[in-house]
Amino acid sequence: MNKSKFFILIIILIHTSELMSQKIDIDILQGKTTNHLVGDSILLEKETFKAFEKMKREAFNDGIRIKIVSGHRDFERQTLIWNSKFLKFTEEYKLKPEEAINEIVRFSTVPGTSRHHWGTEIDIIDEEFKNEKNPLITEKYEAGGVFNKLKRWMDLNSKKFGFYLTYTNDEQRKGFEYEPWHYSYKPISKNFLEEFKKNNISKLILDLDIMGKEYLTKEFIEKYINENILSVNKELEL
Repeated sequence: MNKSKFFILIIILIHTSELMSQKIDIDILQGKTTNHLVGDSILLEKETFKAFEKMKREAFNDGIRIKIVSGHRDFERQTLIWNSKFLKFTEEYKLKPEEAINEIVRFSTVPGTSRHHWGTEIDIIDEEFKNEKNPLITEKYEAGGVFNKLKRWMDLNSKKFGFYLTYTNDEQRKGFEYEPWHYSYKPISKNFLEEFKKNNISKLILDLDIMGKEYLTKEFIEKYINENILSVNKELEL
C-alpha cells in the first residue's frame, strides 16, 4: 500500500471512529445537544434528514405532501411537556400523582428517554390539511380520516426509505399507545437504541429533576423501561 492510500485509510478510520463515538454520546441520546442534527425549524439527524427528503420527493410525485410536525425534541422541551401534563392531570383532573404519571406515559416519555431526542423520529401529517386542529388523533389516519391517504401511501412506501412505524397497532405490544403518525429511521435509530440500552437507564431517570419524581418507584421504572422504551415495532429490532 502506498503512502497516499495509507493516509486516506487512516482518515476514513478516524472519521468512522468519530461517528461511532458520537453515537454513544449520552448527551445525544438524552437530547442535550444538537451537534448531530441538520435542518431549519425542525431538526433531524443527518442521515434521517437525507432519507426523509428522498421520501418526501417521491410522495410529492404521487400527490402526497408529507409535513413533519415534530422531529428532534430536546431535553428541555420534553421536561416542559412532562411537567405541564403532570400539573394538568393532578390539578385540573384531580388525579392522584401515580395515576397522573400512568396517564402521561400513555403517549409521552419520561424526559431523557424519548426517541425524539435522537433526531431519528418524525411525526407526520399531510400538508394539504396543515390547519387541521389536533392532528395527531388516531382516527384521522384511519379510513375516512383526513390523513388516511397519507397513511396508505406510507404503508406501501415508507420502508423503502428506511422509515418504520414506531408504535404499531399490535395487541401484543405493550407501553405507548398506537401512533399512526410516528415513524422511525431504522438504520440509525436501531443503533441509537442499542447504545442507549448500555447505560444505566434507571439511574438516568432517578437523577431527573421533574414533577412527580418521588412517585417514580423502582417497580414503575422497571416496567417503563421494559414496556415503553423497549417495546417498539418488532421490525425496528431486526
